[in-house]
Order: sequence, then structure tokens, then C-alpha cells
Amino acid sequence: MQAFWKYIFLTLSVLSTLPTSQTYGQDSVSTANVTFSAQKSETLVVKKITNDTAPDGKALRNASKDENLTTTTGGNKNGQTIWAIFLAGVFGGLAALLMPCIFPMIPLTVSYFTKKAHSRARAIKSALLYGLSIIIIYVILGLLITIGFGADALNRLSTNGIFNFFFFILLVVFAASFLGAFEITLPSSWVNKTEKQSVSRGLAGVFFMAATLSLVSFSCTGPIIGTLLVQAATTGAVLGPAIGMLGFSVALAVPFVLFAMFPNLMHSLPKSGAWLNSVKVVLGFLELALSLKFLSNVDLAYHWHWFDREIFLVLWIVISALMGFYLLGKLTLSNDSTLPFVSVPRLFLAIVVLAFTMYMIPGLWGAPLKSIAAFLPPQDTQDFDLYTPGLTGANNRTATNRGENFPQTIKYADLFHAPLGLHAFFDYQEGLAFAKKVNKPVMIDFTGHACVNCRKMEATIWPDKLVLPLIRDNYVLIQLYVDDKTVLASNEQYTSTFSKRQISNIGALNSDIQASRFNSNSQPDYVLLGVEGQLLVPPEGAVYDAAVYAQYLESGLTAFHKMK
Repeated sequence: MQAFWKYIFLTLSVLSTLPTSQTYGQDSVSTANVTFSAQKSETLVVKKITNDTAPDGKALRNASKDENLTTTTGGNKNGQTIWAIFLAGVFGGLAALLMPCIFPMIPLTVSYFTKKAHSRARAIKSALLYGLSIIIIYVILGLLITIGFGADALNRLSTNGIFNFFFFILLVVFAASFLGAFEITLPSSWVNKTEKQSVSRGLAGVFFMAATLSLVSFSCTGPIIGTLLVQAATTGAVLGPAIGMLGFSVALAVPFVLFAMFPNLMHSLPKSGAWLNSVKVVLGFLELALSLKFLSNVDLAYHWHWFDREIFLVLWIVISALMGFYLLGKLTLSNDSTLPFVSVPRLFLAIVVLAFTMYMIPGLWGAPLKSIAAFLPPQDTQDFDLYTPGLTGANNRTATNRGENFPQTIKYADLFHAPLGLHAFFDYQEGLAFAKKVNKPVMIDFTGHACVNCRKMEATIWPDKLVLPLIRDNYVLIQLYVDDKTVLASNEQYTSTFSKRQISNIGALNSDIQASRFNSNSQPDYVLLGVEGQLLVPPEGAVYDAAVYAQYLESGLTAFHKMK
């Protein structure tokens, strides 16, 4: 029974750090300068702020006009993001329970409550106060992150190159700590002072007991907390860090309360031992793999081209293979004990990890790897790609998309490449002018280098036989990257009348277009326009159903033809 629990816990710890698409790719939606009015349908009437364009088409200026359009709420994306962050926090808390610094503390702490209290009721009360104190401590930490950075700064973290590179270094340090290179500890004076306060009676004593646990266990929980805060902050959700810490602390506190209520349950817990260090090492491998995503974000935003898709995949394959060998006992690290045999649960977990390793290998030749495509660099960064040319019609364009009138050279073509071999514009004004010339509707794709949901849409939905022909043959595609750091020419820079900020790079320009023209800052954001820039249908975000997404594109075509 103990062995069963042991490896169930180990599996939970692995799952706890697996990233989810909702956790990373969801930016918050700005409601600045947006007015809402009630409607019977599931839409909101929004006051549109349009842009007047200078004659040379180089800069956008905002002029408020009383023109109404409808836009959807995007399927409650913020709510989905908050729930994803909370669940990530819960899984992180479950993983923290299995750390060598915390797991042995469970029976010790519960025994302290039951022995000190003169009745079971008082023991349960003390345990409840202890659990509540843990929750308060970690939620305050999350709130401090929000207050320290500010809501607006959190929205920009996911696209900031400096922060992404810092996060990469931070997660590598956390991984090294879990792998046994060193321990991250807080100053001993903090622990000593808190421990002295924990001997006090009443609520204060219980609170400082919880604070002592938080400080003493920091060498184990610090990397998990740090990773969770990084993930929560880069979603752009204002309360992301606090919600993440709420989930983490609830998962951490509940077992202490539960075992205090039912002490007999502790007999089913596995004994502490070398397996706890195995949990740390597995988490270390996962932290190391996760760190590469942040480095990829920086590489893409600044067009370094050092970290293309195949390099990313090679590193993930190697890390995953090493994790599998570790689980099989073929690789040992400094803090590991000798593994006399491989148990069946550990063998099953190794099979899963090594199978995942084999799954990624075809990606080196361009296989789309749809289950993880959201976290990989774009397909077009791959040097050797056997997949894209094989898509139906991908290498034999009809005249309807590129056409004889399609410019041989387009602005920023040296910086950006559309996915799936599609032809696209990367400048708003240039694309709109071409659409008017050929009398075709526009599909604007507000996207980002660091947007995992954008990559998932491009890898799993756009290639669908219902969707790809619609985009390729019926729309003028304009892809606008909101996080690109390429500096604009001096005569194209301006101060936005919408945000009052200096617009000095491509990402800031495209972000200003999205915010001022369409009152949104979430990615992906798909906007279908007529040749005069008028909205055809309400904008749409990520839709992971190809048939539904195709219907959305068809609705735009229907609206466009009705305007003729």
C-alpha cells in the first residue's frame, strides 16, 4: 500500500509542472475606453475608437467616433485563465507536499497538535488555524507580487525580452537546485526569529508555526513557488499570482487539517525515504525543460535565430530521455541512494516518459507534434521541414491568394514568415491597401512570439482541410505581432493618443492598433474586415474546433458579399 501511494504521489508531482495552454497563452483583455450596454444576445455593444491614417500611411492617429460594433466576450477567457492558474497552483501544492522538507513534517505537526491539545476538538481547531495561516501567508505573497509590479506591468511580462530571459535563468537555477547542485535557503536569522514566536500561545503561535514551515521548507518549495509565480505573472491576469498562491496554499494546507481530524489516516502514508529525492530530481528535469520556453520567447522577439524549432526539440528530447533513464535507475545524481530494483509503478512512469521522447523525434523532420505544438517555436523556424510542403495545395498556390498583383516584396518579409506556407502581410496599412485593390476581405491575426495559444491554433486548426483553403483562397491575411522588438524607423515613431505612450517598435505599433482600433489586447485575436476596414463579424479568439472556426470564417465571407 505504501509503495502504491509513493508512486501515485510521484506521478502527481510530474503532472503538477506540466504546462497547459491556458496557463501560458492567455493575455488579459483590456476594457479601457470601452462602454457596455445590455443586449438580449450574447454580445456586448462597444463604442469603437477608429484611427485616422496619415497620408503617407506611416503613423496611426486616434479619433473617437460614435460608431457602434458588437464584440463577443471571447468565451470568458479571463475566467478560464484564472481557473487554469488556480489548478496549476493546486498541482504545485501537491508536488510541494512530496518534497523532503515538507512530507516528514506532516506527522510531526499533526502529532504536535494532538498531543498539545487536551481534546480532539481543540486539536482540530489548531489545525484549521494552522491551515488558514498557511493560506494567508502564501496569498499575501501573491498579492505583493501584483502590487510590486502593478497590473499593467504584469500584462507586459509575457512579451518583455528582459523578463523572459530572467525567467529562463531563474528556472535553470531552480532546476539545478532540484537536481542536487545546491539548496536555495533563506537566512537562518529569519527562521530563528519566526521559530521563537511560534512558542507563543493562541492564534499568534499557530500563525508563526505556519510561517516557520514556510521558511524552513523554502529550499524545496521555493523553486515550485517561483515557477508558479512566473507562469501566473506571464499570463497577464492581474490577480494571477494571488490566485496561483491560493491554489498552492490550499493544496498544502488541506492535508495537515485532514490528518489532524483523522489521525488514523497517517498510517496509510508511505514512509519518508530516498523516493522523496527522486521526486525532486524529476521536478528538476521538468523545470529545465520549461525554462527553454522562456529562452525561445526572447529569441523569437529579437529575431536572433539561435534557438529554432529543431534546437528546441533536440534539447527536450535529451532532457526527456535522461529523465527516463533516471527513472530506470541508469542515471544517479549526488543525493540519490542506490536503487536495488525498479518497481512496477516506476517502470510504468519511465515507459510514459520514454514514449514521449520517441514521440518528439519525428518533429526533427517537421512532424507537427500537435499535442505540444503550442510550446514549440513556430514551424517556419525549422530548417528541414517535410510537413508543410505536403499540405494540400500548400506548394501550388492558385492565383486567388498570391495572384499576379501580389507584391513581390512586402514590408517586414525579412522578419516574419506566415505559417503553413501562406502568403501574408505584416503591416496593417499595406495589407488593407492590397485587400482594397483586389476586393477581398481581410483576416487580421493579432499574434505574438510568446503566445502559445497562437502556435496551437496554427498547428492544429489552420491546417485543417476546412480551414486552410478558406484562409488561403478567400482572405487577405495580415499577421500583426504585438511583442516584436524591432525598432521602427524614426519617421514612423509616434506618441499614441490612445495609451499616451511612445510607439517605437513593431510590437508597440501593432498593439496600439489592436487596443485603439478593436479595444482588445488578447492574443490570438482574429478580426475580419471589409475593404474599407469595417468589421464584418465580431472578433474571435482561440477556437479549438476546426468546424466552428471554419463557420466563423464563412460568416465573414457571407457578411462581405452582402456588402457588395
